[in-house]
Amino acid sequence: MNSKSKDQLLLRIARLARQNKELEEQVKKLEREKGKILEMNEKYRLLIERNEIPGTRPAEEDKSFRYNMVTVLFADIHGFSRLVEDMDSARVMDELDEIFFEFDKIIGKYHVEKIRTIGDTLMCAGGIPSKNITNPVEVVMAAIELRNFMKEYEAVKRVDERIWNLKVGIHTGPVTASISGKNKVSYDIKGRAVNTASRIEAVSDKGSILISVMTYELVKEFFDCEYFGKLPVKYTGSIQMYQVKGLLPALSVGGLGIRPNDAFRIKFGLIQFTDIQEVILDKLEKELPDFLFYHNVKHTVDVVTEVELIGWAEGCNDEEILLLKTAALFHDAGHTVSYDDHEYQGTLLAREMLPGFGYTEVQIDRICRIIMSTKLPPKPADLLEQIICDSDLDYLGRSDFVPVSNTLFEELKAQDKITNLNDWNRMQVKFISGHQYFTATARSLREVNKKLQIERIQSLITAD
Repeated sequence: MNSKSKDQLLLRIARLARQNKELEEQVKKLEREKGKILEMNEKYRLLIERNEIPGTRPAEEDKSFRYNMVTVLFADIHGFSRLVEDMDSARVMDELDEIFFEFDKIIGKYHVEKIRTIGDTLMCAGGIPSKNITNPVEVVMAAIELRNFMKEYEAVKRVDERIWNLKVGIHTGPVTASISGKNKVSYDIKGRAVNTASRIEAVSDKGSILISVMTYELVKEFFDCEYFGKLPVKYTGSIQMYQVKGLLPALSVGGLGIRPNDAFRIKFGLIQFTDIQEVILDKLEKELPDFLFYHNVKHTVDVVTEVELIGWAEGCNDEEILLLKTAALFHDAGHTVSYDDHEYQGTLLAREMLPGFGYTEVQIDRICRIIMSTKLPPKPADLLEQIICDSDLDYLGRSDFVPVSNTLFEELKAQDKITNLNDWNRMQVKFISGHQYFTATARSLREVNKKLQIERIQSLITAD
């Protein structure tokens, strides 16, 4: 190799060495950057777990929900803006605090959510955070009690001139509710329903409770209402308004329209039943074992429907219908706990839940007795127990008896309680032959078909 070629080779080696060194530096730099990124990711992950990154808090702390039926109430405690000469501002504020303290207790009593107070104005809503169909009635009931409290408060405080008056506006419609807070949850609501309720309150007279036609249609069976006029509403024309005088005389103590009587509570309970039913059916959907092919949600709905049908036909009153439907709803709910003593478990669940829905101790005791009467063999002690027993075994006289009966066989087979279909059909023939419906309604509807079922099952039994 001549000297020129040797010099070129050395230059090439030097250039490659320099490039290699540069690459090594880049790799080291990338490794350092990678380490920093991994370290930052770990720190970020820990911050998220500790709930310290804005926008990464659990959804329930700052969430918006759409509610299709919320009843919004605005109550203006008229009088705060005008101080009378013989009262100083401190005394006025003390009285206002007393009033708001009682208001909070009243709206809490009716499951109405306080949203905020702005000066002398209270804003609250029914139907949040738990959705229900009774919130229009509950909000109007709260408004009546707020008004009655104000009258009694003034009567105690002053003899002559009234200082405080209450103006109320109520409207029912959809809202968007924002829920925030961790230790103390708070709510805010927005939407046209809020604006409409505020405007209704603004045109209300002193001592008046004004409701929109939307609310009126939902509460008119409970309250004595009088047409008030129309309110222009942007984008929707105008809405009719009604003034609430009080409860309907037939639903109030002494017919005075002030305090609800038993007739009111029963009528309200029949509407509220829909909310209870939704809770229980949702529980059954989620918690019933998979092997319950017969004692499923459909069976519970069938029994609830049937007790009402037979109950009305047998001449039951409103309260008896309510007790029957409630017992039917809970009669198999105990399957979420155990199979063999599900009736008893259902009574425990009823005793736990029903006080929160306003059922009396006497009513709950009666409901539990009705539930226990469905335990086989049925031995009903009164008409209501007869009705639920007939409803529970209604399928014995229905045209779909065989497929329904097969679901019960599959349910028992899954638990190794019976495994042979022939044996099951023989048991069915024996059970149906000895069974009798208790009510005249069930006998007229199902007894004839029951005889046909025996023949159908006997034809399915094969020789061993």
